[in-house]
Amino acid sequence: MKLTYSILATSMIALSAGAVSAADMTVVSWGGAYSASQQKAYHEPYMAANPDVNIINDESSPEAVAKLRAMNEAGNITWDLVDVEAADAIRLCDEGLAMEIDHDAVLAAAPDGTSASDDFGDMIVSECFIPQIVFSTTFGYRTDQLAEGTAAPKGACDIFDLETYPGKRGLNKQPIANLEWALLCDGVAYEDVYDALETDEGQARAFAKLDTIKDQTLWWSASAEPIQWLADGEVFMASAYNGRLFSAIVEQEQPIGMAWDWQMFDLDGWVVPAGLPAEREAAVMTYLNFATDTQRLADQAKYISYGPARASSAPLVSTHADLGIEMAPHMPTDPNNTEHTFVNNYEWWADYRDDLDAKFQAWLAQ
Repeated sequence: MKLTYSILATSMIALSAGAVSAADMTVVSWGGAYSASQQKAYHEPYMAANPDVNIINDESSPEAVAKLRAMNEAGNITWDLVDVEAADAIRLCDEGLAMEIDHDAVLAAAPDGTSASDDFGDMIVSECFIPQIVFSTTFGYRTDQLAEGTAAPKGACDIFDLETYPGKRGLNKQPIANLEWALLCDGVAYEDVYDALETDEGQARAFAKLDTIKDQTLWWSASAEPIQWLADGEVFMASAYNGRLFSAIVEQEQPIGMAWDWQMFDLDGWVVPAGLPAEREAAVMTYLNFATDTQRLADQAKYISYGPARASSAPLVSTHADLGIEMAPHMPTDPNNTEHTFVNNYEWWADYRDDLDAKFQAWLAQ
């Protein structure tokens, strides 16, 4: 579904003049510290400039693919804009559930005139995907539960070391990252992981490695859960999004440490549901032009430790809005945090996700 640019242009002119009708816009995201950062960096300044627009936050991004499929089948699209991971954006685009975007027609150029498509560069992994942040899934651990004289965990492979680091674990209730870490920590070379996962033997090996900690693992679905488990001391170590861990460690001063080794790099951004009425579509595109410009993406990094997806935004990342600390060292892209990183293969997961979701859930049920 291509954009109707005459409608888009008319809408942008009307919005800039303040001539908009009152309207709700439902924006779907992940909740918690992440949605709070979007609220402060994007939503609140946009609504201040456009008082007749009311942005409603919905925290359904973990179920975005299934719910958009259901909405499409029912012919009733109730969401206006959806925040998803890159692999899910590719799936939604392939299925015709997300709109194709002409990035240079819809999104603002960089301050120096660089086109949006060049400014985002390789972050645009799908014609339907509007990049927003670089984030990682990494590990937090309870600093006060470390045995005396025991070195702190470094990263992913320590999750499998029950002897050195006893206690409950927390892992995401999905195959992404867990299967890659299982193979990597079982001795498969980084460059061979996805080739192995394409085979029945490789998948069996990954599940066998996860079997070694299965009875010590709690499985999270909502991204707030592992942070709460760590805060409550219910688990010793858990995978979590690095921005959530930053909030717990730096803002809430919880006794939690960060273990960056083999963090899973990923991209997150917007998709626009296919099938929106023209008026809602145009309103969303106007919002996107504002919310994804160079300054707004840099502003989000004042509230959460995710790297902006625009090259022009990176030099503008400065200090935390409330604490005044430099944010760059807390980013997953900081050189001190990237000795070993695992880059999510978005295209691969777009092809294999449904099949491995089913196998993962079946394994959990055993």
